[in-house]
Amino acid sequence: MEGWRKILLGELLEINTESIGRNYPFEKINYFDISSVKSGFIEGIDRIFFNNAPSRAKRIVKTKDTILSTVRPRNRSFYYFKEAKDNDIASTGFAVLRPKLNKIDDRYLYYLVTDYNFTAFLASNEKGAAYPAVTPDVIERAKINLPPLLTQRKIANILSAYDDLIENNLKRIKLLEEMAQITYEEWFVYFKFPGYENTIFDEKTGLPEMWKRVKLGSVIDVGRGSSPRPIANQVYFDGGTIPWLKIADATASHIFIYKTKEYVNEYGASFSKKLPAGSLIIAASGTLGFPMFLGVECCIHDGWIYFEGIKTEMKEYFYFSFINLKEYFNAISYGAAIQNINTGILKGSPFILPTEELLLLFHRYAKSIFNNIQNLQIQNQGLKEARDILLPRLMMGMIDPDALIGTSVDEINLFSNNEKELINLAAEPKEKYGTN
Repeated sequence: MEGWRKILLGELLEINTESIGRNYPFEKINYFDISSVKSGFIEGIDRIFFNNAPSRAKRIVKTKDTILSTVRPRNRSFYYFKEAKDNDIASTGFAVLRPKLNKIDDRYLYYLVTDYNFTAFLASNEKGAAYPAVTPDVIERAKINLPPLLTQRKIANILSAYDDLIENNLKRIKLLEEMAQITYEEWFVYFKFPGYENTIFDEKTGLPEMWKRVKLGSVIDVGRGSSPRPIANQVYFDGGTIPWLKIADATASHIFIYKTKEYVNEYGASFSKKLPAGSLIIAASGTLGFPMFLGVECCIHDGWIYFEGIKTEMKEYFYFSFINLKEYFNAISYGAAIQNINTGILKGSPFILPTEELLLLFHRYAKSIFNNIQNLQIQNQGLKEARDILLPRLMMGMIDPDALIGTSVDEINLFSNNEKELINLAAEPKEKYGTN
């Protein structure tokens, strides 16, 4: 690795350079809390008045900064600001990393601190049982192998090609879902479905003729997931191959879920609710109500509510109905610290059931959109896996970035997943990040 050198990360960056002061000029801020920042993407931005902002809304963020959660670093909450707004503010739960000019490339810094090896380094230095966290000086003390600046930029360009495609796919997914949701609202909320001009409305129900007001439990089976007890017992997980879905594994930006962080074995599955691929579930604990489809067979944690007996032509309608009922789910929830939904109350909840003909028409329309979304999510999963294979090898100098220059992402994808190459690279050194 000619030209590479060992150096303390603190010599290459500044941490938490700017914070909000008394004379902060903006009336409103874009607030980035830890709960809204995932591994490389934002789930939601709180646009709030500065006077109403929580006390932890302090860190000023600029273009080319990286924010990295110092709280529960194992959860891998981080984001790179390609173009920050002047009023972007991050929680004090983040370390705002700003590269020193001509010392380290901004994108290279982002990939360096988001590598799983760096996450492991942070986790090994966290303090506190109930609220595990690291201090900024832990980041500064990390010893890294730093390549020349030109090599850094080459590596960052290769990896960012993956992230740019992933980001573009996420935008396409959002647009596709919005298209289907607009159609759902037109047809089933505002009653402007095909042929509505000639439709007679029932005076008692206020609905189009043949539509019904029913109890949710009379249409589908409602149940709650389950978990092995005690969860900490590894006997349920050793050698596990069956995905075990917890609330923390999924976000509202997912429509289909394919991978989880933990897997149960057959013994664990006998104590946890197992559902087939295609099942519809909603979050029943914490962030309530967002629905998801299982892309693969899964065991689900008791933080999820599942639905069985949904006819194929009704799945998309139920999905958007649950999105539309989000406020209702919050209204029927209980619990002070953590909100929960009671399955018994949910079964008795009012639900509108349109005609089978209209549901089938909506299914035919929405199915093609959902198929496109599913394909984009699968593509993103492959891009993430390929990037995660390349990232540590590029960072450790095991792959010369010049060998990949001019190669398309598809070609690199094939290379990084090639069985022979993976076998050859399997014996990579397990070098740890060191500290003084």
